[in-house]
Amino acid sequence: MRILITAGGTSEKIDDVRSISNHSSGRLGVAIADAFNAEVTTIDYVTTKNAQKPEGDLITLHFINDTKELADTLTNLLTTHSYDAVIHSMAVSDFTPATSLSEEQLQTALTGLLAKNNGESISAAVLKNWLAEIESDAHQDKKISSDTDHLFLILKKNPKVIHLIKKLQPETLLVGFKLLVDVSFNALFDVAMKSIQKNSADFILANDLTEVGPNEHHGYLIAKDGSYTEAATKKEIAQLIKQAITTARKNK
Repeated sequence: MRILITAGGTSEKIDDVRSISNHSSGRLGVAIADAFNAEVTTIDYVTTKNAQKPEGDLITLHFINDTKELADTLTNLLTTHSYDAVIHSMAVSDFTPATSLSEEQLQTALTGLLAKNNGESISAAVLKNWLAEIESDAHQDKKISSDTDHLFLILKKNPKVIHLIKKLQPETLLVGFKLLVDVSFNALFDVAMKSIQKNSADFILANDLTEVGPNEHHGYLIAKDGSYTEAATKKEIAQLIKQAITTARKNK
């Protein structure tokens, strides 16, 4: 069996010395890799240099930094190898920096926008075009100057990398992850089912940040038929995922 695991968290570059990241440690990914490694499984493991990493003779590490590098690496792997399952546990940034503006730059840009719009209310379409112009005209410094009391950072939405997986390998088993904060089980379940449908996933591991800690990790592995199993630790989650994939492979 050959599987692909993503783990850790992406880091989106602001300039050469700053970036936006998240708090993902990669510990759950390591637990998943350990569970499959015990079954003599070939594993391609995509992660970041700051995340925790699994060890094993059949584990190949692939390092990325940002969402674009993740997409490029997944595309390369998915077009090179055939995977029995893809477990996409990486915390991928929803947004990436487009450009930044000092107070003076923002004032100049806003003055130009209002003048161009003859002082009238700004529509969503006009605002979107204006943001695109600012992004295209921006010169990205190697290090943004601190010579301003306020710095305005404009972020743009990243494409959803999970969409690539079933597009490139329709037959693989896909396990996605959904993290929400302080919601009911019903809300978590509904979002997970929508993610399954949207991404053609076979399973979603749904969890709530308020129930995730160094030792505990409460989560639900939800299948596309709406059935689910529950776990209380990272190791238990890893075992649930392994069992679900093993069973699904046998039923194919």
